[in-house]
Amino acid sequence: MVALAPAAGQLTDRVESVRLLRLSSLLAAGVAVALAFAGDLAAILSLTALLAAVGAVAQPAEFALVPHVAAPGALARANGLLEASRYAGFAVGPTVAGVTVGFGGERVALLVNAGSFLAIAAAATLMRAQRPPVQSRTADRARDGAVHLRRDPVLSVTLLVNVAALLFISASITIEVFYVKDVLGAGDAAYAAIVGVWMAAMVAGATGLAGRLRQRHAATATLVALAVQGAGMAAQTAWAILPVAFAGYAVGGLGHGVKNTLVRLLIHQRVPNRLHGRAFAAYSAARNAAELAALAAGGLVVAAIGPRPALLIAGLGPVLLAAAGIAILRRGRFTPARTARAASPP
Repeated sequence: MVALAPAAGQLTDRVESVRLLRLSSLLAAGVAVALAFAGDLAAILSLTALLAAVGAVAQPAEFALVPHVAAPGALARANGLLEASRYAGFAVGPTVAGVTVGFGGERVALLVNAGSFLAIAAAATLMRAQRPPVQSRTADRARDGAVHLRRDPVLSVTLLVNVAALLFISASITIEVFYVKDVLGAGDAAYAAIVGVWMAAMVAGATGLAGRLRQRHAATATLVALAVQGAGMAAQTAWAILPVAFAGYAVGGLGHGVKNTLVRLLIHQRVPNRLHGRAFAAYSAARNAAELAALAAGGLVVAAIGPRPALLIAGLGPVLLAAAGIAILRRGRFTPARTARAASPP
């Protein structure tokens, strides 16, 4: 997935996002059907990797499409709704899969998964962009999205801090299982409830708070939200009881939803339309790499110092990084309101 993300950006810029989303969804449906009938481990692993690669192509197209289908002045709200729908899928998907496997087995569950991709393809076919992409007069390169992210002073600071923070935040995915069970002494039901609280708070942050913030301060607000996310994770370790854990995860999830929505809004604001797909592909590649490293590191940290101090570190890291990022933005006196789409040729 990490390796194919830049290629996804290149494709997104060369063809209409709607068309790419439809084609990638059809391909994903075919791969899911093949998985349902795969007979050996090598085929299953290969097809699973291919399905992830298709997702790496489809996701930048999906994100790049948002400004073209959102109503004028509703970009923040559209990003929030998209983010909330993704969280809903993450929460409901495993439950639906478990029920389907229980009643019909793994093959039926995979075929249902293929059907979900067909539904996305059908929705993309019916979709009509209100503001069609403008034909570029320049010959862009595949890496131009990453180049623009690096050269834009606000994006470079904000996105670098967010990617670095993932080295801590994503480690908590490994850590929190041990924290809930070994430190809090709770069971599977409590762990599921804590994850549910986080997801619900993310939805509230993405749909309720993110759209109310002033868009000209999106960069600073993104880093503040990142600090809130980390603080919610870290603060709960001061009193290791289940009610405090629920409160901490509610605060952290709220910050998480706001942060993700504003990061996407910031890229839409400061990157030219023609480079949206490539920029999102570059950012997704960096995120995926950080998350892979963090998942492995989380287990090592738990084994070395225990789940409680490990979760404290996983939360404090983003707080400190966000504070440093805000200080850099304030010292640089950048122009948060600058919009790359208006300042660049189409």
